Amino acid sequence: MSRLVGTLVIAGTLALAPAAGFPQGVVSQKNLSLGLAKTIAEAALGACKSKGFSTSVAVVDRAGQMMVLLRDEGASAQTAEMSRRKAYTARMFRTSTLEFQKRTADPGFAAQRDVSDILALGGGMPIQIGTEVIGGVGSSGANQDGDDACAKAGVAAVAEQLK
Repeated sequence: MSRLVGTLVIAGTLALAPAAGFPQGVVSQKNLSLGLAKTIAEAALGACKSKGFSTSVAVVDRAGQMMVLLRDEGASAQTAEMSRRKAYTARMFRTSTLEFQKRTADPGFAAQRDVSDILALGGGMPIQIGTEVIGGVGSSGANQDGDDACAKAGVAAVAEQLK
């Protein structure tokens, strides 16, 4: 039996030992708080309302699960689902839904639009701390550029807290 320092030999397979100070199987992540998600949603909804749009806004966490959904009393019913799907798309693909829309216009990427719950319409923005995406926000009920601006306003409202 050979003796290797810093590695494990298991059934003839070479595996690296866990780094010192990091227990195997434990992961540390940054996550959105409910308060931060509510602030983002309220700011996005307010930005659209100030421009005369009745919209819905959804915020999803890092797993794509909905945390907050706000629907203006004048927003039509489908805007709630569309905002959730935009938020989900922005989170899962780590980019704005306008950028996702442009990228998937290429036939080589078009199949990504067929993934369940994906929506390639403007109005979704990832929520990031540095380069780590911890959620997404989606706005629906304005035009694509308007929804995009409102989602950006939601993220901008908490920019200092995301540093």
